[in-house]
Amino acid sequence: MSRDRFLDSPTIWVLLIGAAALFLLLLVGYPIAYNLVMSVQEVTLGNLPSFSRPWVGLQNYRQLLADPLFLLVAKNTLIFTVANVAVQFVLGLGLALYFQLSFPASSFLRGLVLVGWMLPPLVIGAVWKWLLGSDSGFVNYALQGLGLISGKIYWLADPLLSLVAVTIANIWFGVPFNMILLAAGLAGIPTDIYEAAALDGAGPVRRFIWITLPLLRPTIYALLSLTTVYTMRAFDLIYTMTHGGPLDSSNIFPVWSYRMSFELFDFGGGAAIATAMFALVLVVALAYVRSVNAERPM
Repeated sequence: MSRDRFLDSPTIWVLLIGAAALFLLLLVGYPIAYNLVMSVQEVTLGNLPSFSRPWVGLQNYRQLLADPLFLLVAKNTLIFTVANVAVQFVLGLGLALYFQLSFPASSFLRGLVLVGWMLPPLVIGAVWKWLLGSDSGFVNYALQGLGLISGKIYWLADPLLSLVAVTIANIWFGVPFNMILLAAGLAGIPTDIYEAAALDGAGPVRRFIWITLPLLRPTIYALLSLTTVYTMRAFDLIYTMTHGGPLDSSNIFPVWSYRMSFELFDFGGGAAIATAMFALVLVVALAYVRSVNAERPM
């Protein structure tokens, strides 16, 4: 059998699609289903190895809503998500527009910005934990050298500043991702549209408002959705820097789920938090799909 006939054979396509479906079922579907089942069971360290666990229905979710930490963690998650999505988008768009300009070493600088995004979140968290250290941190040293502060700032130990500290670190980590997606969207806009607008007397601001932003709309929808999802599931960086503290001031839902499961050994409660977060992420994804479908011409 020739290569073309082999590739056109229905059997090979059934096998390829079946293998992909099996892969998704085992590595994505099974963990989601297992976590959902755990969220309606009483799972502790004693009965974790077995599948004989008491069925508690929605009790884990009711305890989650009644927990005094719930409102604090929900507020922290909302502030952390909104701040990250907004600032990362603005800075990413600014960098994407800047690197569209032709100047020496632009490619090198663009690659330098992307280096931070390629590092694991654990490494980013460890670096920022050192930078924001109260005793030997570079940030305090630089601010004191510039005469902006007279004493130490306890970025990670002050309940009023810990959420700010992890937000700054996560923004720094996520800006390159925003930049590269927006740069790809900008590269797809035809230059002749800008040239025609310039001939009609449109300045840079008007061209940005009436040409760049409308044509970037699909990219912006995708980017905001992805950034929201990535921010809502942030864990490594925050746990490395503050463990969600002090006094749960930087605790968000993924960190709370981990601490409930592996520090308090309430695996059912941790699974309930993770399931609720999955539902929120699914809502964001569905909103993105609906917005994309609304943009398509009939």
